[in-house]
Amino acid sequence: MRQYSKLEQRLLNEFQQGMPLTSTPYADIAKQLGVYETTVLETLKRLQTEGVVSRVGAVFRPNRIGASTLAAMAVPATELENVAAIVNGFDEVNHNYEREHRFNLWFVVVASDEERLDKVLAEIEERCGYPVLDLPLLNEHFIDLGFDLKWT
Repeated sequence: MRQYSKLEQRLLNEFQQGMPLTSTPYADIAKQLGVYETTVLETLKRLQTEGVVSRVGAVFRPNRIGASTLAAMAVPATELENVAAIVNGFDEVNHNYEREHRFNLWFVVVASDEERLDKVLAEIEERCGYPVLDLPLLNEHFIDLGFDLKWT
């Protein structure tokens, strides 16, 4: 198992939420961590390249800017990793995860508008070869998605 540096651990744990809302967020993070801004940027880029972090950016309340939906697919277990990689290849996919259910691959899609959202869902379905179940938001609930990561 990969060992994470203290800087990586702090970036992964402390900045899941509370990204500085300034014109220089990475410089502000670097100052808090006592490192250079370029070090923060290079570390985050490396974590993204390694697949540890899927994206770094703001998360807005659903459908306040653009359009979004939760989607699910029923994928044979033997193809799940490959299909998840295809889904992750779309810039509009916020994150995806496996669930123990017939619909075992779940993901969030955020697009500029409803038309683009529908097009992305259709493209995912076409490229993956499995139907996409579109589960648009009906009732809004706040769920804190920050996780206190434990380092051994």
